[in-house]
Amino acid sequence: MKRKIKKAAVIGSGVMGSGIAAHLANVGISVYLLDIVPTQLTLDEEKKGLTLDHPAVRNRLAATAKQALLKTKPSPLYSVEDADIIQIGNLEDDLHRLSEVDWIIEVVVENLTIKKKVLETIETYRKPGTIVCSNTSGISINEMVADRSDEFKKHFLGTHFFNPPRYMKLLEVIPAETTDLEIVEFMVDFGENVLGKGIVLAKDTPNFIANRIGTYGLMVIIHEMEKMGLRADAVDLITGPLMGRPKSASFRTLDLVGIDTFVHVANNVRDNSEDEEEKRVFTIPSYILEMVKKGWIGDKNKQGFYKKVMTEKGKEIFVFDQKTMEYVPKEKFKSASVEMAKQTKTLKDKLKTLVYGKDEAAQFAWNTLKQVLLYSANKLGEIADDIVNIDQAMKWGFNWELGPFEIWDAIGVEKSVKRMEEEGVQIPLFVKTLLESGKTHFYEKVESKRFYLSMNGNFESISKNPKKISLADLKEQKKVIKSNSGASLIDLGDDVALLEFHSPNNSIATDIISMINQSAEEVSRNYRGLVIGNESKNFSVGANLMMILMEAQDENWDELDLMIRMFQDANMKLKYLDKPVVAAPFGMTLGGGAEVAFGADYVQAAAETYMGLVEVGVGVIPSGGGTKELLLRSLEGIPDGLTMDVQPLVNRSFETIAMAKVSTSAKDAKTLGYLRKQDGVSVNRDTLIYDAKQAVIALDQLGYWPPKPKKIRVVGETGYNTLRLGIYSFLVSGMISEHDQKIAEKLAFILAGGSVPANTMVSEQYLLDLEREAFLSLVGEPKTQARMQHMLTTGKPLRN
Repeated sequence: MKRKIKKAAVIGSGVMGSGIAAHLANVGISVYLLDIVPTQLTLDEEKKGLTLDHPAVRNRLAATAKQALLKTKPSPLYSVEDADIIQIGNLEDDLHRLSEVDWIIEVVVENLTIKKKVLETIETYRKPGTIVCSNTSGISINEMVADRSDEFKKHFLGTHFFNPPRYMKLLEVIPAETTDLEIVEFMVDFGENVLGKGIVLAKDTPNFIANRIGTYGLMVIIHEMEKMGLRADAVDLITGPLMGRPKSASFRTLDLVGIDTFVHVANNVRDNSEDEEEKRVFTIPSYILEMVKKGWIGDKNKQGFYKKVMTEKGKEIFVFDQKTMEYVPKEKFKSASVEMAKQTKTLKDKLKTLVYGKDEAAQFAWNTLKQVLLYSANKLGEIADDIVNIDQAMKWGFNWELGPFEIWDAIGVEKSVKRMEEEGVQIPLFVKTLLESGKTHFYEKVESKRFYLSMNGNFESISKNPKKISLADLKEQKKVIKSNSGASLIDLGDDVALLEFHSPNNSIATDIISMINQSAEEVSRNYRGLVIGNESKNFSVGANLMMILMEAQDENWDELDLMIRMFQDANMKLKYLDKPVVAAPFGMTLGGGAEVAFGADYVQAAAETYMGLVEVGVGVIPSGGGTKELLLRSLEGIPDGLTMDVQPLVNRSFETIAMAKVSTSAKDAKTLGYLRKQDGVSVNRDTLIYDAKQAVIALDQLGYWPPKPKKIRVVGETGYNTLRLGIYSFLVSGMISEHDQKIAEKLAFILAGGSVPANTMVSEQYLLDLEREAFLSLVGEPKTQARMQHMLTTGKPLRN
């Protein structure tokens, strides 16, 4: 019988424990969240007359942690309802619950003695066959389980979720020497396909893979910064996106993570390493220890390497000067290499320009990157069995765009090694063997299949989730059916096509609209259905705002009117196509992006989908069918012929659009009405296109028949006046401006169905015409154009 995890127990309700429990609840796994019994009453408990024996006191730690989940931003939960399947308890009264679960995760303090004691208790209560994990960032898995029974050892392994568990893709799985292979294989599959994680298999070494290399890289940066006399602001300019790292770069990242946490992780390697050179690198400088002593540990204490300071100019961000132990204004760091790297298009070119430059920044980049590459190669075999696990760990755990061996390929293995040898560096045997064999890359691609250099010196195929469809690979295989500057139609196989957006930010303009129409016609003739999806950072940020603003400023009203008509018609064509259409949104799915998804028969959304109609933020209303569609969706559960007051439903749609609400997840999008209850959710983004394709096939096999247009019953002038009254009350209370009022009344007019009596039946086209008229009238307003300009310039909405 295939193993399943339906119920789990998390022991330890700290930030990580409660975060793991939240993510298990996100994917539908019932969770017991247990913690120790408090030994003292709080003042509040004393005032209530509670005793240490009261359940509220005994369960306090887990209860407080669960309550915190509902308040934490960004939320660890997909929706507040997910918290309902987290049951709280304590490690005295509720240990018998461990016999009910399929998986037990220990997430207590990072102390070997305490962890061993907890595992001993778990063994007393767990049923045979239950998987047990210790979630740790670096304590030895084998030492933890040394005293347990053989049956326990077979079902025990380490896991290392990265914080926050919902959002961080990496999950390191660390088998013990005694872990049954079937358990390892199950946890890899479960982690990837149920929890949606990127799994790397790590060895039982200090800090495993990502923290070992990532912390080493940060320590190298810290030491090099001291040596070259630089400050954190200059270093962050060099070690951020130009090197394929997040915008938070090095020291902003340390502030986010917590400098105290970083020190703990670094000390773990230093204390457990027998290599004197490694111990030296992982030794924390005295000024950082002093920062921790003073509580200057980063964002949680509002100062670390950076600090917000009130000056005559207002709030400014100052940077820590390690020489004076004071915060000073940031300075513009000038570097020809940095400026040249910024001008290049690809990350490969940025890296080469930066590390092979001639100035101070280039020298810093080379000195630090060189050491990370060498360290990664030297640790191969010790911390992981192959370069793929190391590269994936750094990409998924530290958000690097390229892993160390991919970076080495990018800057040129031959060229970089030659320079290292000239500088007197000892080259790792693995790298020397590569070059001596005549090979020049760690990775190679043959007919869209990717291979990596294994430790035995041979190229081996990179295994991947069979549910992952790569559009890049399909393009290499010449599967593009049609294409223009903004979008392409691609053959997914099995007679299913995919419409891919690839304009900047996937913003929607006439090229994408044209491809929607062409795709609909092609699929109608030759395919069983259509998927709408892509592999960009976001599904679509909406319409091309710059183009709209330029047309409005030039008063090209006919062109704007035509573009809106075309977009409305394209979305309606998708909605009533004679073949099934499935949208696969993810990330930001805003404005026009959401409207395209509304045109699909079914939506297979990534769990992390942030969907919303946000047009009011730039002074207009949704005009590609979004206003009409949200109204339709709010009314579609009402049976035909049933007369009821639909004003509350109209009010809800108005509030959602007028407040530009954006979902915090796909589940939340269902709550807001952007997605239907029956729409699917893919927890693992990598399988999203596959899942959407399967949905198309399923609809086709069921004998798909397109929907028939229906009339919509509207609230009319009476409902419009109700909405206007509410808008006016917001105006007089000072909560909105007069321009906000104008936009809101235009929106209310559409949702009410215009100047018609209550309960009039209207067509979709009628509502689309109202949308278009409202949009055109608003885009001509100077205050709307000012909002658009401000958004394009600052990325933030303007209140005027």
